[in-house]
Amino acid sequence: MTARLPSLNGLRAFEAAARHLSFTVAASELNVTQTAISHQIRRLEQELGIKLFVRQNRALTLTPEAKEYLPGVRAAFNDLRLATDRLQRRDSDHVLTVSTLASLAAKWLLPKLSAFQEAHPGIDVRITTSTALVDFKSGDVDAAIRYGRGQWPGLRADWLMADQLFPVCSPALLAGDKPLRRPEDLADHVLLHSSGGNDDDWRLWLTAAGLPTNLSKQPGVTFDLTFMTLQAAIDGLGIAMGRTSYVEADIAKGRLVVPFDIALPADAGFYLVSPEARADAPKLAAFRHWLKASIHGKREEPGKREEPGKPEPLPEPNQPARRRRV
Repeated sequence: MTARLPSLNGLRAFEAAARHLSFTVAASELNVTQTAISHQIRRLEQELGIKLFVRQNRALTLTPEAKEYLPGVRAAFNDLRLATDRLQRRDSDHVLTVSTLASLAAKWLLPKLSAFQEAHPGIDVRITTSTALVDFKSGDVDAAIRYGRGQWPGLRADWLMADQLFPVCSPALLAGDKPLRRPEDLADHVLLHSSGGNDDDWRLWLTAAGLPTNLSKQPGVTFDLTFMTLQAAIDGLGIAMGRTSYVEADIAKGRLVVPFDIALPADAGFYLVSPEARADAPKLAAFRHWLKASIHGKREEPGKREEPGKPEPLPEPNQPARRRRV
């Protein structure tokens, strides 16, 4: 004969009260009154024929029987939560949410997405932008494109590309009254800066070019987003420090030019990051394979999984002059 299960509300009240050792905190968590928690616990004790709590001098403790009962109850609720999450995720199997930086999305990712949608019309891609690290535990984001060295514990990091740093400007600026033939000529021009993690780009490049770093402190204009800085350069406002991934499309279309042949290799790169447990979900695997193939200009074999974190050479973007790497 199958034993009759006790009240689910009573079990929820017991698990919360046992976890907090407080009826008051349990009531707040479950959005009910403390009196309701007391009634539910009392009813559960009557159903089980076992006393669960001992009240002593305003303190609440578990009886030996309750301590033995609690792990099973807690495991059952965890199983329910996981089962519910899996059920709800079935409806979101076609939705892929990717987090990235706003500038990377605007200047690099969004122009490519139409090709992915054509190749995978059954996947609904949603892009969210943020400078903060993604909390994958919330389940709201499937993957993130992050800049770094690929070392994020508990996450799978797939190498995408490296960046180089080099100045860029409008073609009209080269034809202007002020010469821009040598790096030393920067002293006569407005430098455009990006805050939020790229503050040091000009200083690093000037050091590599053998120029005094105080040039980066001359009066200029600073923007909080890189794509705004690059748009200002396209509009002829000044000279910006470009990163390969952000400027290659504008260089190819002639909106930006590279005035000098000095490029500084960055010490990190971009990775597609995802939780290990969900990294091989079909929608994410499809996006990963397409993204890497589009970056490296190759056709991937169906079902082939590339080794995460393994850099590949980055093709030089189209430019008016061949850059010298320093």
